[in-house]
Order: sequence, then C-alpha cells, then structure tokens
Amino acid sequence: MSVIETKRLIIKQYTMEDMQELFKVLSSPITMKFWPEPFTIQKTEEWIKINIESYEKLGYGRWAVFLKENGKFIGDCGIMISEIDGKKENDLGYIIHYPYWKNGYGYEVACACKEYAFNILGMERLCANMAFDNEASRNVALKIGMKKEKEFYNSRNRNLLTYLYSSAKDK
Repeated sequence: MSVIETKRLIIKQYTMEDMQELFKVLSSPITMKFWPEPFTIQKTEEWIKINIESYEKLGYGRWAVFLKENGKFIGDCGIMISEIDGKKENDLGYIIHYPYWKNGYGYEVACACKEYAFNILGMERLCANMAFDNEASRNVALKIGMKKEKEFYNSRNRNLLTYLYSSAKDK
C-alpha cells in the first residue's frame, strides 16, 4: 500500500519482504556514517517490526522509499515518536542510500512527510535531529522550512553534538 507518492518516488509501509533491500541500505557504513553504527540483519528486522507495530498503533511510522521509474528501493523516511534530549517529539527522519545522494530525494521525501504529518495526521509540531556535521541533512531540514531550535549532546548517538530543527503547523 502506498502511503505517499511524489513526482519521482513511492513511499510505502514496510513489510517483512523489504528486509533484504532495507538491510543493503542500513548496513552501509557510508549511508549510515552519521548513525551510531550500521545496522545488523537483526537490527534491520527489529526496525521493520517496530514500524509495522507503529502503523497499527498510530497509523504512521518510518516507510520504504522506492523510485517510481523502476521500483528500486532507495531509502527510508517517515515519522516516529522519539525521545530527543529528554522530550518526546514527532521525529522526522530520512535516509537515502548513498548511490542516490545529490539527486534531491532527501528533500522530496522530507517535504512529503512534513506535509503528510501536518495535513493528514494533524500533527502540530515536527522535529528533525542530526549530527552537527551532517550538512546534507541540515540543508534538507532548512529547505523544508524547519528552523534550528537548539544544540545538545546526544546520548543516543555517541554523545555527538546534535542539532534539533523544528517546524510548527501553519495555523
């Protein structure tokens, strides 16, 4: 089932059949260089199961990203409730596999997820957090209209300096 379609992408709920393709993305040291570590196959399976549970409980989670033109699996995006610097937040995330960087896909999925969060899910606030040196992710957050809210040291990511960006729903 498609959740969101953009000009070039299809964003769908995960199924267990996505495991191998997702593992290729999340196990890549290049793609995951801003995360604590690349995912193992077990962590990838857990990621899918957590998100399937989230779809059932909340109606959203992180989703699989495919190219419309050829159906190729290229990444992960969506919204999770996460603890960010001690506070529960609607956390927007986007991971595009490195062979597809610099094509605007991160912006395309982040923009679509933000619109979905505010217009379909009725969220009032959305955040994105990233390591201080993840320039591409910061640029995506800025391009979709988020503002830098604060800096903190992220105990969930090697105590790295982390930037929190946020956006509120237009009234």
